[in-house]
Amino acid sequence: MQTVVITGGTDGLGKGLALHYLRQGARVLAVGSTPAKGEALLAEAAAISAVDRAAFLQADLTSVSATRQLITRIENTCPSVDKLVLCAQRYRLFGPRAVTDEGFEHSFALAYLSRFVLSHGLRDVMEAAQHPVVMNVGTPGIPLGRIHWEDLQLARRYGGTKATLQSFRANDLLGVAFAAVHADTRIRYIGYNPGVVATGMPNHLPQPLRTLTKASFAVFATSVAKAVTPMARLLDEPQGDRFTVYRNTRQLPLKGASFNQETAMRLHHLTQELLRTPSM
Repeated sequence: MQTVVITGGTDGLGKGLALHYLRQGARVLAVGSTPAKGEALLAEAAAISAVDRAAFLQADLTSVSATRQLITRIENTCPSVDKLVLCAQRYRLFGPRAVTDEGFEHSFALAYLSRFVLSHGLRDVMEAAQHPVVMNVGTPGIPLGRIHWEDLQLARRYGGTKATLQSFRANDLLGVAFAAVHADTRIRYIGYNPGVVATGMPNHLPQPLRTLTKASFAVFATSVAKAVTPMARLLDEPQGDRFTVYRNTRQLPLKGASFNQETAMRLHHLTQELLRTPSM
């Protein structure tokens, strides 16, 4: 039986993938922060006679220590992990800068650091699987945003959109560095851009932007059920090298600053230092 771990697994794309793999007979560990959403997922799993293969793991992924504890829980529960899908994200496009208890800017902590820690931290248990795959869901192929090397935590000139875009670019580089650091790994690492999908993302936006975004989703967005299909296909049958990038079904070239290996290793080493000595 395959084991699939999904962060953000109780909502949106993550939940869609969780239910897909439960229907396929896999064991699914859905990571989320809200117990009510976890209970709702388990109820849906029960409705398809899969509750015995579903688990909700509550974790605050803005916390590095909590993410490390999550890794220990997974390792103690599962002898191997076949698929790790990194979906957890909460857009903070508006409002003041928020800092975690460990001193990290919120978007940087949730959307990038948690994925860094989980990608590298679960490597041993994934190596025990036959065909291990990591899928990092973000916006590869979209040339917006950059790494603010001089102010990585955006303490001096914060902007919600700036922070969000930086986390996306950091995840592009995370995939590049993962393949370089673990050159002998059997793990396939996929950066994946699903395009515009009708999820609950607009619920976190202020009015009137919330209403406008929901209206645009109704016209332009792909449904979760439809978006899950190409994701599952790639997870089940990854193609190409150790690190590949896709927008929907189209594989993208690993060109430009977003996938520069020297830059990726610079961020990798800097992240290691930050995790040793968190700082505002």
